[in-house]
Amino acid sequence: MKKLKIAVIGVGSISSVHIEAYQNDVRCDLYAFCDIDEKTLKEKGAKYGVTRLYTDFNEMFEALPELDAVSVCTWNNAHVPASLAAIEAGCHVFCEKPMAMNAKEAAELKKAAEKAGKVLGIGFVRRFGKDADFCRELVQNGQLGDIYYARANYVRRNGNPGGWFADKARSGGGPLIDLGVHIIDFVRYIEGNPKPVSVYGATFARLYNRAQLKDKKAYVSAGSLGEKDKCDVEDLASAMIRFDNGSVLTVETSYSLNTGHDSGCIEIFGDKGGVTIDPNVVYHGVMLDRMTDIAFPSQTAFDGSEYALEIENFLSAILDGEALRATAEDGVELMKILDAIYESAQTGHEVLL
Repeated sequence: MKKLKIAVIGVGSISSVHIEAYQNDVRCDLYAFCDIDEKTLKEKGAKYGVTRLYTDFNEMFEALPELDAVSVCTWNNAHVPASLAAIEAGCHVFCEKPMAMNAKEAAELKKAAEKAGKVLGIGFVRRFGKDADFCRELVQNGQLGDIYYARANYVRRNGNPGGWFADKARSGGGPLIDLGVHIIDFVRYIEGNPKPVSVYGATFARLYNRAQLKDKKAYVSAGSLGEKDKCDVEDLASAMIRFDNGSVLTVETSYSLNTGHDSGCIEIFGDKGGVTIDPNVVYHGVMLDRMTDIAFPSQTAFDGSEYALEIENFLSAILDGEALRATAEDGVELMKILDAIYESAQTGHEVLL
């Protein structure tokens, strides 16, 4: 069997789950690495036994025309340039979330992949969780009835990652584009991927990065920080999203918030029942005319094994024509939502999509 030759562009922290998934799949050969940080590149190459190392993805594609597919795990602002270069070089692409810096870029990338006939998978890893599988099963079996409302939060008390995550030029935004993207997509997936029709959002930059800001002056003027410690993204985002199926989702996500603890809870409500994912799935309904909560004994919490499943799905889409669970279309729809939240936050008005 001919193995797919795989390259990974951007070998920072998230790349490890991609790399290990490829290494453990007999259908592919981990062939090359690319990263602008030569030190990190050499360290990752030595760790995983990869000797074809490049600091420029265009040079890599020129030198290695035999490549079949790539994972793009770069800063957000390089997702589209790296993915477009890969597609132009004849490669299939798995792009980490968010798909792009905005919906326009995302649509251009989707169009390029379709024109070239290449598989383009997006890293919405929560779709591969046991919690997502179980909730979808409950929905498809009619246990929730007609879903009309959901709320989701992904809140950190003091959890700004710093570095490029806090630099808007490289990240595109703060917790909304980093964390909120996961919970918004999760709810869309459970509901059957309804399309957004309107958004009202608000963002705040009040606490910046607590780990860096040590005195009152820094809080007042975060711009006084050096470029290395730059933080010009929101630290809190909140939004209400209406979908074309009539349902509404409220979202709250933060890096820094004066709350008692970190939290990550998703609740989805229908006219027959509801579910809470925090982190396992609990079903809420009525049995024998009594309000009932059912906690299931089998674990459904996200545990990290999902990363291998999304890579497996990507490879199967290339080799066997298997349907992608997280498509470029899903990526474009999410970017429309994120764009609208940021626009609404800036204008103070609802945005119609």
